[in-house]
Amino acid sequence: MSEEKLVIAGKSFKSRLIVGTGKYSDDATMAKALEASGTEIVTVAVRRVELDRTKPSMLDSIDPEHYFLLPNTAGCFTAEEAIRTAHLAREVGMVDWIKLEVIGDKVTLFPDNEGLLEATRILVKEGFTVLPYTNDDLINAKKLQDAGAAAVMPLGAPIGSGMGVQNPHNISIIKEFIDVPVILDAGVGTASDACRAMELGVDGLLTNTGIAQAKDPVMMASALRKAVESGREAFMAGRIPMKRYATASSPETGIVR
Repeated sequence: MSEEKLVIAGKSFKSRLIVGTGKYSDDATMAKALEASGTEIVTVAVRRVELDRTKPSMLDSIDPEHYFLLPNTAGCFTAEEAIRTAHLAREVGMVDWIKLEVIGDKVTLFPDNEGLLEATRILVKEGFTVLPYTNDDLINAKKLQDAGAAAVMPLGAPIGSGMGVQNPHNISIIKEFIDVPVILDAGVGTASDACRAMELGVDGLLTNTGIAQAKDPVMMASALRKAVESGREAFMAGRIPMKRYATASSPETGIVR
């Protein structure tokens, strides 16, 4: 298990937990939480950080030698806006990977599938490694894969809701029929949510609010690290079949009647 890695677009990572950088009370707490999480991939909202490196920025608290910085298009509501944001990240020297978000509604923050697919096709053609945030719909996930997405990132529940995986069957179906990595994104509120998601067989998990808004973000980051590892091991081990009735765990051979 210690040698099994998450591989996205040919790049390997030991940790299967991806952590966001928004909503922390301060940058020092964020830095400690990232360390406690064991993550190697850290998402950064391009539109919400100071990209001018001559000015103070949240990025000052993230060591690019220690973490793989994954820019995202959070806050974009059209394909055009998301594409422009991806180009901005590339222009300021960030990697040409992009966690792609095209939001369709300001209240629910559900993805705009049409805009997401359009932006994915264009950015892939322009040489980006695209990881699109989508709903838990197999057909759209397949379309994103066919468009060249390096991974698909279905939501477990609405962003920031902390409700856990609301439709585990859909997540399992997506994993069954999608060939690229499946990274659960959004909805994780605590360790049991993360463990359950990994037990479904997803390749990794991304969370931000679940850590940043916990009463103790650093402790929660540590808990989620363990939960992701435990859930992955349980999936690989293979659970026993569920049955309606009891099955004796001790053999009846040798019982004196």
